[in-house]
Amino acid sequence: MNKMTAKALYKPLSLATGVLGGILAGAVFRQIWKRVGDDDPAPDPKDLARSNREVLVAAALQGAVFAVVKAAVDRAGARGYRALTN
Repeated sequence: MNKMTAKALYKPLSLATGVLGGILAGAVFRQIWKRVGDDDPAPDPKDLARSNREVLVAAALQGAVFAVVKAAVDRAGARGYRALTN
C-alpha cells in the first residue's frame, strides 16, 4: 500500500475511533458517577445549588476518564492501522 492510500485510509479510521471513544468515555463516566456521586446525573457547573467541591470533583473525574479512554482508543486505532497497512 502506498503512502497516499495509507494516509487516506487513516483519516476516516481516526475520525471513527475518536467518535466511538467519546461515546464510550461518556458511558464509562456515567457509570462511575452513579457509584461515587451523591445522585445521578453529574452536576452541571452552572447549577449553583451544587457545591464547588462536587462540581470540581465531577469535572476532574470526567477529564481523567476521557483522557484514559482517548489514549486507549488512539492506541488501538494505531495498532489496527498498522495491522492493515503492514
